[in-house]
Amino acid sequence: MRRDRFLLAITLTTVLVADVYFVLLPRLRDWYHLSRNGCTCQGVNFSIEYQGQTSQKWTSGSNTTFEQESKLERLFSHPLYNIRLPEPAHLELKLYSHSKRRAHTAAASNISIPEQPVTFEPNASWLKFHLGINRYALYSRDDHSIDRLLQDMQSAPIISADYTQDEKALKGACDCSQVVKPSGHHLKLALKLQDFGKAMFKPMRQERHEETPEDFFYFVDFQRHNAEIASFHLDRVLDFRRVPPVVGRLINVTGEILYTTHSDDLRSVFFTSPANNTCFFAKCLYVCKTEYAVCGHPHLLEGSMSAYLPGLSIAPRISIPNPWIRSYTFTGREEWEVNPAYCNTIKGLYPYSSGNRLLNIIDMTIFDFLTGNMDRHHYEIFTKFGDEGFLLHLDNARGFGRHSHDEMSILAPLTQCCIIKRSTLLRLRLLARPEYRLSDVMRESLGQDPLMPILTEPHLQALDRRLGRVLKAMDRCIKKLGEAQVVVTDFVASSGATGRGTRVRVGDIQDKSEEREEGWS
Repeated sequence: MRRDRFLLAITLTTVLVADVYFVLLPRLRDWYHLSRNGCTCQGVNFSIEYQGQTSQKWTSGSNTTFEQESKLERLFSHPLYNIRLPEPAHLELKLYSHSKRRAHTAAASNISIPEQPVTFEPNASWLKFHLGINRYALYSRDDHSIDRLLQDMQSAPIISADYTQDEKALKGACDCSQVVKPSGHHLKLALKLQDFGKAMFKPMRQERHEETPEDFFYFVDFQRHNAEIASFHLDRVLDFRRVPPVVGRLINVTGEILYTTHSDDLRSVFFTSPANNTCFFAKCLYVCKTEYAVCGHPHLLEGSMSAYLPGLSIAPRISIPNPWIRSYTFTGREEWEVNPAYCNTIKGLYPYSSGNRLLNIIDMTIFDFLTGNMDRHHYEIFTKFGDEGFLLHLDNARGFGRHSHDEMSILAPLTQCCIIKRSTLLRLRLLARPEYRLSDVMRESLGQDPLMPILTEPHLQALDRRLGRVLKAMDRCIKKLGEAQVVVTDFVASSGATGRGTRVRVGDIQDKSEEREEGWS
């Protein structure tokens, strides 16, 4: 009897232990972790918002959920991308806002009214883009009309096509003795959309995997439509916002160009190739040949659509030679190429002797080095903003030609002057970190374009390599001259500036960020 009771007690004890171990303990463990940590998403949110946990190295092996999130969104939510600027001056395009002069508005914007039915929309995305231009950038960081504009340029009906104004100026004036091939060689068209919007179309000239031949000079290189698209995204990732919006589009060259153009010159250069593809070429006399043509397959042709800026009559801007302009002959060399102290001369000249102009040149230099663009012979500024205005980063189609080569001469302004904006340097350092890696955020940003992939992987990896070279160049400058001489607080008031509130301090943001994050330098 006692033996039976003993066996029964052992059985009950075994069942109780098993129940506690397999049922009760897991529930207690879950309850304990939930009460201690709260929502499991909280830790991730805190790390994104830099609330005390950002010193942790987030890699693919340390936190899978964190890595799956958008690096681009995390980048744009960083404090360095949310610097509060003084109230900016805008272009004040009053002509646009006058409801009784809409037709005159179109004419002032170099937009001719076509015969096809068109609709002027006061809330058009291109109009909002124009009205949003200010003294700091072409658009603000949180301007949602830019995404609308990209969508409109990608899908809006095309109601007219023509040569661009600079190509028209070349008509009959092409000089075969010039080494530099005029822009007529690199065919581009002005396309007008149904809502009076206007975009510049650059057709596909080169496959994405093809590199520029080593024997090519920069002034005879192809212009690449994907380089225009990638440059816009890079400019936005760097937070410059000085490249007009660009998007890829697949164009029916027959239905959307040939059948819509009113230009006899443009219509006359269309032909059908032996493969039954519709082709066309530039009108400039010495390249009026079929070997310079671009062709559809049989009618479809991809290209870049770049938003036009406001017309010169209502938003004047001037073109200024780049102080570090290259020689456009086969044998010539410029002074900056042979004189390491060339920047000292530039610093003594107006408008580079004070203000932000030289700092903006350095921004443009870094941008061009990352893209590999050697063809920055001029830059443009809006006259409305005077010497304090930003530089427009226009015409970037000669970038991204060779991923296997880094052209260090592009960095001459940076290495000779050894000066940089604090905000620019901090963002470059941020983009060198694994959790914000430049190639990763560019890959994500370019993935939004309808013609993806825009860049091949070697080009994306080249961005990281070139960024590292820029940072090493700055480290050498700081080691040689000291940080106080090299890193300049945004913005510096020029000697001729009369406006108030033209100085923005980034130092406070730097101090807070450095306290919270590791790996700045």
